[in-house]
Amino acid sequence: MSTLDSLQAQDLLLAPAWVMLDDGPAQGVGVVVSKGRFVDVGPLEAVAERHPQLTALALPQRLLMPGFIDAHHHLTQSFGKALAFGEPSEIYRRIWVPLESELDEQALYLSSKLAALEALRGGFTTVCDAGTRAKAGLDAVAAAVRDVGLRCVLAQVCNDAGAASGGAAAMRDAAERHLAQGTANALVHPSLAVSVPEAASDEMMGFVAALCREAGALFQVHVNEHLVSVERSLVERGLRPLEHLDRAAALGVQTLVAHATLVTPHELLLLRDTDTAVSYNPVASAWKGNAVAPVLTMAALGIRFGLGTDGTRSDGFRLMDAAETAQRLAFGLQSGDSSCGAGWTWLDHATAEGAHAVGLGRHTGRIAAGLAADFLLIDLEVPEMTPSWDLSWELVRLANRDQIEAVFVGGQLRLWQGWPVGWDAKALMREAASVARRAVAKAPIQRIHPTAIEHRLKAREGLTR
Repeated sequence: MSTLDSLQAQDLLLAPAWVMLDDGPAQGVGVVVSKGRFVDVGPLEAVAERHPQLTALALPQRLLMPGFIDAHHHLTQSFGKALAFGEPSEIYRRIWVPLESELDEQALYLSSKLAALEALRGGFTTVCDAGTRAKAGLDAVAAAVRDVGLRCVLAQVCNDAGAASGGAAAMRDAAERHLAQGTANALVHPSLAVSVPEAASDEMMGFVAALCREAGALFQVHVNEHLVSVERSLVERGLRPLEHLDRAAALGVQTLVAHATLVTPHELLLLRDTDTAVSYNPVASAWKGNAVAPVLTMAALGIRFGLGTDGTRSDGFRLMDAAETAQRLAFGLQSGDSSCGAGWTWLDHATAEGAHAVGLGRHTGRIAAGLAADFLLIDLEVPEMTPSWDLSWELVRLANRDQIEAVFVGGQLRLWQGWPVGWDAKALMREAASVARRAVAKAPIQRIHPTAIEHRLKAREGLTR
């Protein structure tokens, strides 16, 4: 029987060369998967004795590790990723809102399914989606992630700024209904969101934050990402965005703030004292941000944080590399910190700590008995990691997406050697490309900078004058 066939058995006893446990990579570990969960993890010989009905599947030169957690995504924006390259900040006003306004239910489904497939290919088993402004609703997004087999914290946006009282009341009712779904589907976890503090009334932000706290759900909001938004908040309210959230009673253990790149010492203490979590999005900072979130300082203060892509590129290994590199360039070089998290920090916050940040720490993020069997098999038999001296550091700096041999979500094999099991990804890509071209052509998108080809021609013209 091939390895692919063996991995699709209902019950598995896996014996990889390495297993990433809470204290780091370990050898000689057996892992039993049954009914979508890890049911036993421990020394291989002892685990095998406890499960005599199972035959150990040896996985030489393979690492079994938790799947990556994307703490901040926009699944319905996959049609326009490359439109944002080279653009200044607040592209949501000029690209994302106009694009999403043109997405009907089919386009929402295809966009989300394409993004979910890319996430799996990058080793993400869970994404935290911040919600869509498209009018077609969330059913299409939920259907897409279920069909791909990706775990998703899925937010309903509750922006009521400018809405009539009846509209705000209807929004509150819809929020309660969304959370009432609970985890009826094991892969979709309902959440609520406000796009940015200025997009909702204080009453709405306080309401949805309290609703999430009571339901054990996540409240999401973008905050302190760009200078212009911070300044706008100061002009309009005399408060910075995080301070505004605090005034609205919207910070707390149920809240995940995306970005938090421009934070004062006072705001860091607000995050710590309210136990509010942060999504650290280093690629977004590099591509269109004004700053890098000081997450090593946050870690020292005990502030919870996960790593997020912000829909930029779904590659877990490159995300960890970017997380470490951004901290080194923004803070480590200035202070002589040559460690900058010592490697393991980024592994932890890309997996277990990321799961806690998005409210799923009791469900996923670790290789431990009782948790959902969301995991990766990584091929270590590659030149880039030979010889191996420090596997944790090597995963952060040297590992590649093409080493991801298998992706499991809920105990099921979802991806094998880069492609989904049981459905045609190439057909999805062809259909999505066609629909995307139509949607982008109709959307009133405003780009500030030319494409790379146009820029090259203009640069050459300038040189020849």
